[in-house]
Amino acid sequence: MLRKNKSAIKRATQSEKSRLRNAHVKSTMKTNIKKVLVALEAKEKDEAQAAYKAAVTYIDKAASKGVIHKNSAARRVSRLSKKVNKLVAE
Repeated sequence: MLRKNKSAIKRATQSEKSRLRNAHVKSTMKTNIKKVLVALEAKEKDEAQAAYKAAVTYIDKAASKGVIHKNSAARRVSRLSKKVNKLVAE
């Protein structure tokens, strides 16, 4: 139920906008992470490295916009890089 006073209405509108924006950023980030994982499954080194670079960019953007915590972003990047480096070393 929407509130009656002006500030509550504005806050509800702002919160909905940010929810949609955050959902888009998170979804894009997850899609790029999945591309890396698919390339890793297929053992395609070049494709995995290219997808990794794109994924890191989106993860960092999500962290800088406050969608995910910076430590969470660092953990995701670290785990992805470990997997990509393992494939490249083979």
